[in-house]
Amino acid sequence: MTLTTADADKILSANFAPWILELGLSVEELGDSRAVLRLPWSDRLAREGGSLSGQALMAAADTATVIAVSAARGAYGPMTTVQQSTTFQRAVMDADVLIEAVVTKLGRRMAFADITMTAEGTEEIAARASAVYALLG
Repeated sequence: MTLTTADADKILSANFAPWILELGLSVEELGDSRAVLRLPWSDRLAREGGSLSGQALMAAADTATVIAVSAARGAYGPMTTVQQSTTFQRAVMDADVLIEAVVTKLGRRMAFADITMTAEGTEEIAARASAVYALLG
């Protein structure tokens, strides 16, 4: 089964904590093993100095990975983050962020992904992450 962006938006609304939903993430693109989500700019997510907080970026990367893994599997199934490593490369100020999660390996019990986060309107990467998930069902 191939997931649509509408399917992925339903996965978001049905499976994530209220505070994740408050980030306002939306699914922009979906492929066989990738997802692109939009994190809209919000002053509520900014830290001192006006840049987007790293915690918001990490939560968005984690969420985008769940959607990408679901796309790779053809449906949502229970999973949990085993490891996520994030490197911040530049500040994001007053811009939405596009989060692209690409599943690099999908096994029966584990999934691996690389994530890039880019401020809209620029080609420069703001942050990168790698993630490992345990597939529970």
